[in-house]
Amino acid sequence: MKQVDFPHSFTGSPAPATNLPELMCAFSYALDLTEGQPEGHSLRACWIAMRIADAIRIGRDERRIIFFATLLKDLGCSSNSARVAEIYLTDDRSFKHDFKLIGDGIGPALRFVLEKTGRGAGPVARISAIANILKNGPALVDEMIAARCTRGADIARMLRFPEEVALGIHALDEHWDGGGRPAGLSGQAIALPARIALLAQVADVFFCNAGPDAAREEVVRLSGKWLDPELVRAFTAISASPDFWARLAQPDLERMLAEELPDEAQLTVDEDYLDAIALAFGQVIDAKSPYTAGHSERVGTYATELGKRYGIDGADLRSLSRAAALHDVGKLGVSSTILEKPGKLDDEEWQVMRSHAGHTAAILGRIAPLREMAMIAASHHERLDGTGYPLGLDQTMLATEARIISVCDFYDALTADRPYRAAMTAERAFAIMEQEAGGAIDPHCLAMFRDVVAER
Repeated sequence: MKQVDFPHSFTGSPAPATNLPELMCAFSYALDLTEGQPEGHSLRACWIAMRIADAIRIGRDERRIIFFATLLKDLGCSSNSARVAEIYLTDDRSFKHDFKLIGDGIGPALRFVLEKTGRGAGPVARISAIANILKNGPALVDEMIAARCTRGADIARMLRFPEEVALGIHALDEHWDGGGRPAGLSGQAIALPARIALLAQVADVFFCNAGPDAAREEVVRLSGKWLDPELVRAFTAISASPDFWARLAQPDLERMLAEELPDEAQLTVDEDYLDAIALAFGQVIDAKSPYTAGHSERVGTYATELGKRYGIDGADLRSLSRAAALHDVGKLGVSSTILEKPGKLDDEEWQVMRSHAGHTAAILGRIAPLREMAMIAASHHERLDGTGYPLGLDQTMLATEARIISVCDFYDALTADRPYRAAMTAERAFAIMEQEAGGAIDPHCLAMFRDVVAER
């Protein structure tokens, strides 16, 4: 048995205080996973955006809009992951990452798509997929970008950001020359936060892939096409210094960014807002797959009701609810080709699937008010008999809260449609869970959960 520092219960005290920039910086790592980008991409893009904002002398209020619109630009990207995997028969995360490197133009995009589509699939499936893309390509791209833009803006509103932040996220894929999506806006009609965010995204993607010179060259190449020429001039001026790029590699970049908005840094996020943030990011998680719509919220609701039956209340109950709502955040780092696979996973795929629990622990461990429950959330696939994952914990090390989330997650997974089977009835689900009681899940917890479901 592995020895780990594992919390057996919450402390009963309120979550550690944090401010909104700090909290969103920590959550941004989850968005990097969704897009297959190197860790810290959203932070680096935000830092670049803020330097551009400084260079063009943006005022305090609009600076705040630019900060959050850039940091959270990928809020809606999980909503098209399954469609990317379905249409192109490939790993959505690597496809999204590589697609950002091909630049503009129909020719390069078509060559990329033809090369990537169906690699590893059978010849019949590959030919069928390519034929579908050649016939319906623009409409398919319109659909996926519209889904991303709309979803991202809606989640920004759930996070209680001003409408300007939502609109900045919605317009991320608009281009200066009018060739972008979803609305085909051009020039000054594109919100400034969106124009800055797109430039910052391009700069960091090429910087991480090929270095500062490649980033500067690509930004200049896209001037007047994708990018606002005035912003490009500002960027080329400030990025001429090696120090500009050196700052992006600083280990304290997250802390530096959290201090970019002094007024925001003085305001702590209260408990009600933290609950709303957990629910909003639950929506990001569930958008990853059409089979998980509402899963995070339902598990959070089930866990809250079951926790009350255990006598958990106050700050501990809120922590349990947040842990349950965010237990699958690590799945943003798993390819949709694996999540949506209708058959049995092979050994390599299973290892990737199992990695989502570790991703959950790592992401939530970065967030001060959620750090205490990071391993609780990540342990929903641990088993009482010690054969679960990620750490192989047994009943002597599994907290009550972890057992609660495990039972709720198990039940909701069984009673929802999956790629490999239809949803089960509650009766059938409980019959299966009874067989696992004592091995995978806590029998007492299961018995109490039956009452929760019966009342609902």
